[in-house]
Amino acid sequence: MQWYFVAALLTVLTSSQGILTTLSQSNGEYKYDYATVPFLAEVFKLAVSSLLLWNECQKSPLPKMTTEWKTVALFPIPSVIYLIHNNVQFATLTYVDTSTYQIMGNLKIVTTGVLFRMFLGRRLSNLQWMAIVLLAVGTTTSQVRGCGETSCESLFSAPIQGYMLGVLSACLSALAGIYTEFLMKKNNDSLYWQNIQLYTFGTLFNMARLLVDDFRGGFENGPWWQRIFNGYTITTWLVVLNLGSTGLLVSWLMKHADNIVKVYSTSMAMLLTMLLSLFLFNFKPTLQLFLGIIICMMSLHMYFAPPNMLLDMPLTVKPDEEKLIEVSVDRRPHS
Repeated sequence: MQWYFVAALLTVLTSSQGILTTLSQSNGEYKYDYATVPFLAEVFKLAVSSLLLWNECQKSPLPKMTTEWKTVALFPIPSVIYLIHNNVQFATLTYVDTSTYQIMGNLKIVTTGVLFRMFLGRRLSNLQWMAIVLLAVGTTTSQVRGCGETSCESLFSAPIQGYMLGVLSACLSALAGIYTEFLMKKNNDSLYWQNIQLYTFGTLFNMARLLVDDFRGGFENGPWWQRIFNGYTITTWLVVLNLGSTGLLVSWLMKHADNIVKVYSTSMAMLLTMLLSLFLFNFKPTLQLFLGIIICMMSLHMYFAPPNMLLDMPLTVKPDEEKLIEVSVDRRPHS
């Protein structure tokens, strides 16, 4: 399976994620406990990975599966990073508004490139660095509204704590992705075996979150396992299926491609969501949106296109011309 096919599928699924989540609301609010969605998505990913691993084990030779505790103990770390990241997100939103937070979230594009170089040792060309910066600029441009509006002015009026937490959030998000790629490529273990380890801990952490929410609420609505499917509709199940499927695609990209491909997929998904919203939710197009799309497309071409398509290569000199050059050099007066 080619990575660009998986990346394109991830873009489509990610773009539909926000739309499905919006459609799952009833009168502008959720009738179900939204915290159960990530938990069920983790269970779905764990079940699919287990089934695929079982199918792989029926073939010969058997897939490689490292069971050493030192290796298995590395897999809870991404869940811990995401847990810290989620708390930092809530803390950031106490200092900045939603639109400012979304714009600051584009920093993770650049921080991913930096950590990609620092921790994985992957070198990027100057053109690729320029492409990554252009991607961040393009996604930010598409989100900025008219500069006479309040939301634009609020971007520069937040407390310094908000900006510091925003940068920390971007770094944590990038670090989780980089560390996951490191785990996936650390050895030649079966992807499905690695997924099982990753999603087992993800399921446990999400279960712990549901329990903590129950304790904080004093079990007012009963334990989470008794109301886990309350308010669920077909659209809600599509949200769970979508979230689980995107997670499986991301893990495939981490194993067979890299974080930069994932970043481009999710960034293009955001722009695709905006375009789809024009038809589904009467979203009004802006000049910034179209400029952002153009910049992102330029970035996409700069990063993935072969160098000979981006640079004018020097013309090859014909043998006859070489002789003329030699003659002209010999005829120069000697001092």
